[in-house]
Amino acid sequence: MQSPSFHVQHYIGGAFVEGTRRFEIFYPATNEIIGTAPEGRAEEVDAAVQAATHAFAAWSRAGAAERRRVLKAFADAIRAHAEDLERIETWDVGRPIRENRAGYVQRLAANIEFFADFAVTHGSEAYPMDSGYINYVLRQPVGVAALITPWNVPMLQATWKIGPALAFGNTVVLKPAELTPIGAWKLAQIAHSAGLPPGVLNVVHGFGPESAGALLTQHPGVQLISFTGESTTGKIIMGAASHTLKRLSFELGGKGANIIFADADLDRAVAISLRSSFFNQGEFCLAGPRLLVERPIYDEFLQRFIAATQQLRVGDPMDPETTVGALIAPEHLQRVRSYIDIARGTQAEIVLGGDQPDLPAPFNRGNFLNPTIIVGVQPQDRVCQEEIFGPVVTVAPFDGEEEALAIANGVAYGLSAVVQTRNLGRAVRVAGAIDAGTVWINDFFVRDLRVPFGGMKQSGIGREGGHYSLEFFTEAKTVCLSNQ
Repeated sequence: MQSPSFHVQHYIGGAFVEGTRRFEIFYPATNEIIGTAPEGRAEEVDAAVQAATHAFAAWSRAGAAERRRVLKAFADAIRAHAEDLERIETWDVGRPIRENRAGYVQRLAANIEFFADFAVTHGSEAYPMDSGYINYVLRQPVGVAALITPWNVPMLQATWKIGPALAFGNTVVLKPAELTPIGAWKLAQIAHSAGLPPGVLNVVHGFGPESAGALLTQHPGVQLISFTGESTTGKIIMGAASHTLKRLSFELGGKGANIIFADADLDRAVAISLRSSFFNQGEFCLAGPRLLVERPIYDEFLQRFIAATQQLRVGDPMDPETTVGALIAPEHLQRVRSYIDIARGTQAEIVLGGDQPDLPAPFNRGNFLNPTIIVGVQPQDRVCQEEIFGPVVTVAPFDGEEEALAIANGVAYGLSAVVQTRNLGRAVRVAGAIDAGTVWINDFFVRDLRVPFGGMKQSGIGREGGHYSLEFFTEAKTVCLSNQ
């Protein structure tokens, strides 16, 4: 397939805007240049915030039903552009297109549509007093929301934040990751064509430090920040936002445990573990890269898991048969490989992978890594403690619930976990004891937009989803009505 050439633009105040400086966009599977994007500086960031501020007055007063009408048109337009979005996400990320065709675009539309409906249908609160007074609660939009999204599932994260922010009456400045700017630009085009009012959604591209990201987090015209990304960056944003007391919602790093008890359905356990380990090349904050297997089935599970991993197909992400695509960038590939080198320097054993695949041109120039399985590790090893964010997993045995929980909770992160067992009592007991914002029992990555999503410890602050997004994206105002 011939490589495209994308000329990405900012989207500010309902217009597509060129920047004064541009940076190159690379296709992760070949490292070819596939376009350029503008680097947002103070002028563009300020213009976007000003446009959002100006649009807020009308959008916040439009009423939930009117906002729903506009946002449903946006969601319908996303569905109408499904094929383009599937390809763009692969150009942006290097993820196999088969994953994008498995309901990904439908989820983008659902993120917008769900919150548009929710904003209309949610109720309010009233508190009558014995003295005859009645207190009732109004939910009002906060203002300009800065939405800062990561590169691993960029359009999914963008719509997950845009949906509630706009549905509840805020206006938005979206800053996508510099490595994946194409999808956000395309979403802006779709929103524009669907009739979203000027300034309601703005998109500014660029980098983090001393660029669009930092400028947004410091801007006095921004009232709230929703950020998904690496934990260290979250700490920097928190410091920058503190000077103007911005409201914050962070979904940060993860190092999820996948606990497999001896009574688990082994066939299902292998299938679930394959997906939790290598979906999106392991570049997934919700991944379960720490497989903890109860000792009686450890050997059999490991044998089956290795065999299943060997069947994964690494290569051209545009090929529908490919199951593992390219990592995002050469620098990230080297970072992931450095953890494999660290493991080699310990008592650990790499039983599969650890090397790059032998692929034909032009994919031999891409950021590919064979799925890697490491055994013989200790819980305190760096490969078991730090977020690798690639197709690298550790498999270790455990004896009993107490040890499994000690290992699972013995990291700085607490985003997600998987528990696999046929024993319902154990499943509920262990899920309740794990330090994680989401625990899946006998499955992985099942999402309901109504439930809270976020992490514990260094995996984040706050929750979004359903009325938890309502809490974040609105101000609660109490009105006390006198009986006089």
